[in-house]
Amino acid sequence: MHGGVENRLTVGIIGAGPLGRWLALAAARAGFSVLLEDVMPANLHHAQEFLRGELGADALPNLAFVSTIEEAVREADLAIDCVPDELESKLEILWLLDRMAPPRTVLATPTTRLSIADLASCTYRPEKCIAIAAEASALTGGAGAREIVLRTTAKTAPGSVALVGRFWRRLGFDPRFELDEGEKGRS
Repeated sequence: MHGGVENRLTVGIIGAGPLGRWLALAAARAGFSVLLEDVMPANLHHAQEFLRGELGADALPNLAFVSTIEEAVREADLAIDCVPDELESKLEILWLLDRMAPPRTVLATPTTRLSIADLASCTYRPEKCIAIAAEASALTGGAGAREIVLRTTAKTAPGSVALVGRFWRRLGFDPRFELDEGEKGRS
């Protein structure tokens, strides 16, 4: 982990829409360093206003707003994209993250429809790709510990599983890891 301290994990979040804003808020409150990016300046501006209102000045040192993917992932230990759950969007963002993030960075992508095994096979780091198998509404609604399903592949490294598991536990979730459906016949 970057800096060697669990709560100093650096998280790059791509997309400042509702899910990206919620993830940035939850991660900053949990003590993580957060870099929030959006290609649309208006989305980033709305996210800044929202997060400043929620966090106040005290938590803002944990949170930075950036305008490029490269800035968001340059120091990231974990990169989470919040792009639409469509094949073309996921392939494009994972391609960009794979090329811009340091080799240590774990890539997590929310998807309920796509195979993480297929998506990961299009990267140079399939061992560092994990799917967040939850709808945005399941993540952002309610309080208290909730289960979250995270899908892996036969190639997913134990260190990637451990890092993502720690992240979600700190956010108040009980992570459960499952092998991607497409992998079950191969393992």
